[in-house]
This record gives sequence, C-alpha cells and structure tokens, in this order.
Amino acid sequence: MPDKETGKLGRVDVDVLKKETLFQGYFKVDEYTLRHKKYEGGWTQPITREIFERGHASGMLPYDPVTDMVVLIEQFRLGAYAADYDPWLLEVPAGIIEAGQSAEEVARRETFEETGCTAKRMEHIADILVSPGGSSETLQLYCVEIDIHEADDVAGLEDEGEFIRVLKVSVQEALDFLDAGRMQNSTGIIALQWLKLNHLNIREKWCNKK
Repeated sequence: MPDKETGKLGRVDVDVLKKETLFQGYFKVDEYTLRHKKYEGGWTQPITREIFERGHASGMLPYDPVTDMVVLIEQFRLGAYAADYDPWLLEVPAGIIEAGQSAEEVARRETFEETGCTAKRMEHIADILVSPGGSSETLQLYCVEIDIHEADDVAGLEDEGEFIRVLKVSVQEALDFLDAGRMQNSTGIIALQWLKLNHLNIREKWCNKK
C-alpha cells in the first residue's frame, strides 16, 4: 500500500517475476515481466516491458564567469536524423560514466575532450531520468567553470566518431537560442533553463571566491 504519510509507492511495491536479456551489444535490451501495487490496493496483472540499458551519463554547461560566456557544442546525432529532425544538434557536452568513474570525473574529462577547456569548479544542477518509460539511463548535470579562451573551434575524438563544432557565445545569446527553440536537446534545455534562473548567483559566487 502507499506510504500512509505521503501516499507514495516505492521500490518495495514492485515484484519482478522474470527478467531476460534480449540483446547484448554496445548497448543492452532487457525484458521485464513484473507486477506492482496499485494506489487503490492490490496488484496489477503481469506487465511485460523492454528496457534499453544505455548506461549512465554526466552532462555539463561550461561557463566562464569572467567574460560571462558559455560554450555550447554542435554535432551529428543519428537519433535526430531517424526522427526526421535536423541531425546537427545544439547541445551541451556530455559523456558516459564508465565503471569505476564518478560523474565529476567524467564532467572534467568531457569538458576537455569536447571543448578544449579545463574544468575548474563545478555546481550541481540536477539528476535526471532521461527517458524512464523505456530506458534506465540517468544523467548528472553540472555547471562547470572554464576559461573561454581555452576553447577550441572544433573538438572530439575522431576514433569515437566525434566531430564537434564548438560555439563560444554570451549568456544572452545562449538564452536567445533557448527562447527561439534552437536548443532541442533536453539536457541542454534543462541546463540553459537553470542558467536563466541562476545566472547572477553563480557569476557572483565564482567571481567573488577565487
């Protein structure tokens, strides 16, 4: 039954009847057969769902508080192409968290690999379930302090199929991209919405505490 105080169900209210791996490649697809408790009491009938196991990721918004500029990136995305969108998406850097790595370590690594900038201080933005209806993927999102003068024009690891255009823009220009609908990547939208709400606070915090 739901928690008496909050009315919320939890992990203990799920009964996994069967779990089977349907595909194992670079990514994995698992099939679950389960039932879960209902708010009105009792259990659902068995439900079968496939879950895409992509791994977990770290994303970052590189921000230079001195020049009041951010770094955005643009790269080809097959998913956007398959969905009949322009496949060159405006994004913020991100990367997969490998075994034994922390989200903070990945944030520092990907900031350098995808922009050329060294990550300094970091501010946690949010932990995000990327597409919980069909994937277990989570993303830990940060604002990362950088020096904009270190940013490359192009970046990425060619042996990983990364061909990245690096954009150095003012905060206002980045927010204009957001308002105009140019940012169609959900992680980037969340990062820029956070910046819109917290811009003055994070700039004052990082500029006053060296």
